[in-house]
Amino acid sequence: MKDSNRPWLDSYDSEVSPTLTYESVPVFTLLDRAAERFPKRKAIRFNNYSITYQELHRQSEVMAANLRAHGLRPGDRISIMMPNLPQTIISYWAVLKAGAVAVMTNPLYMEKELVHHIHDSGSRMMITLDVLWSKVAQLGDKITLDKIFVSSVADGLAFPLNQIVRLKVWKEGKGKVPYDDGKVLRWSELLHGRDRFSYAGIMPKTDLALLQYTGGTTGVSKGCMITHYNLVANAAQCSAILHSIGNQQETFLAVMPFFHIYGLTTCLNFPTALGATTVPFARFVPQDVLKTIDKIKPTIFPGAPSVYIALMQQREFENTDFQGLRYCISGSAPMPVEVMQQFKERTGSDIIEGYGLTEASPVTHLNPLRGTRKSGSIGLPFPDTEARIVDMEVAGPPLPPGKHGELIMRGPQIMAGYWNRPDETASALRNGWLFTGDIATMDEEGYFFIVDRKKDLIISGGYNIYPREIDEVLYEHPKVKEAVTVGIPHKTRGEVVKAYVIPKDGETIDKAEIIAFCKKKLAGYKVPRQVEFRTELPKTLVGKVLRRALREEEAQKESRAAARKETGE
Repeated sequence: MKDSNRPWLDSYDSEVSPTLTYESVPVFTLLDRAAERFPKRKAIRFNNYSITYQELHRQSEVMAANLRAHGLRPGDRISIMMPNLPQTIISYWAVLKAGAVAVMTNPLYMEKELVHHIHDSGSRMMITLDVLWSKVAQLGDKITLDKIFVSSVADGLAFPLNQIVRLKVWKEGKGKVPYDDGKVLRWSELLHGRDRFSYAGIMPKTDLALLQYTGGTTGVSKGCMITHYNLVANAAQCSAILHSIGNQQETFLAVMPFFHIYGLTTCLNFPTALGATTVPFARFVPQDVLKTIDKIKPTIFPGAPSVYIALMQQREFENTDFQGLRYCISGSAPMPVEVMQQFKERTGSDIIEGYGLTEASPVTHLNPLRGTRKSGSIGLPFPDTEARIVDMEVAGPPLPPGKHGELIMRGPQIMAGYWNRPDETASALRNGWLFTGDIATMDEEGYFFIVDRKKDLIISGGYNIYPREIDEVLYEHPKVKEAVTVGIPHKTRGEVVKAYVIPKDGETIDKAEIIAFCKKKLAGYKVPRQVEFRTELPKTLVGKVLRRALREEEAQKESRAAARKETGE
């Protein structure tokens, strides 16, 4: 009998059960089991370095014991500010093994962002890279950290490449860290010793594994409280819906950053649950990714639309051997249908589009592996994930198929709330339902379609950018009277940031000055790519700037430009 409240169940692949059994275990149990089942299997491959699950398990527990010796205690928060490296994976598991809470920190953050991130989370310690030291040092007494453990890219490489990298960093004058054997210590020393530790007192349904920061329409970055149970459940849901992945030994390309929860789940937790090999990339260089695909023949490739688009623009793309690449999983931003089709035609590999958000650990929807994949759809809700479309203003009962409204959800992967923000938690979580703020619709067969993102959210290259944060930086400029930012369409990045600026009376300012100012205060992907100077901005009767009107203006400009191109004018 068809379930009218969950029509998507009839669209599931036959291998997918509508409900699963979720274990109440620490998320590091995934690593424990992988090490037990596949001790000699490679857990990580990075350039000329590799490590087995058995050794990864050992190193994470040795590091956990040493972190404990340095004073880290259950429930303490520790910032991990590194790109995708073997050290990042080892550190992540070690922090969890110690019973602490990982605060995955974007290495691209600038001073203002880092100060808020570390102060708000109450992080006691930090793990970072020597090449990022100058950024940490600039924070000075604006942050309070008991210990800072500093690694080098070379720590994740084997001889002779490790020596070559150390020499290169030294010649470039980078990585000059004032190690003092007190507060600033070498990360590599955490791997020394015989003592091992794995905290046995975790309560998975209530204890936090992550404080994962996300923005908001207020512009204030908030820490999503993600429990061990949330992460274990989401990994189990991924395994269920992607039922044929893991039936063989898998190799995952880890291009998506671990400091983003999409990358953390699909490129670290999920592969570990399968006992798969992870191939991390410290940064996304399309040519390097294509060379790796050609050389090692990965089987699974989680990515974002901008990643796949960038790969297809490379000369080497046509000569790359994609044989063996079975599935690409796309998230973080809407995937253009034509891009998905072109990628399939040119590689033979399917791109399976899904949806998620930080507050949901993060994946909630995915198109089926074998069943119908509808163009433009984010797919079907995961097992045990209830999803509804409700009226934007009054919520209320579910709207019928085809109607637009707010997407709300509940399930075992939904966060516990926002860190130290009870009011915002109460607004987002109501009677067990997560109100996403995203406008969506559901069809008769239970497929969901995102109509629009959160009202002001900009998604550029898979990164979430909240414009008010940029607005506030622009207002700090001494020559700026008013400013507002919006996302405008971009062929490869989805959107880029455009700033509209009104200079103060009598002041002269140009685009270069605005961009240079923002670069000092914001991560690179948040810096406006376009700047337009105006004498006034569209506003409501109460003086609120209408971002929507600006976006509509840009859409009209693009439409007129396309029409002129078509007519040859």
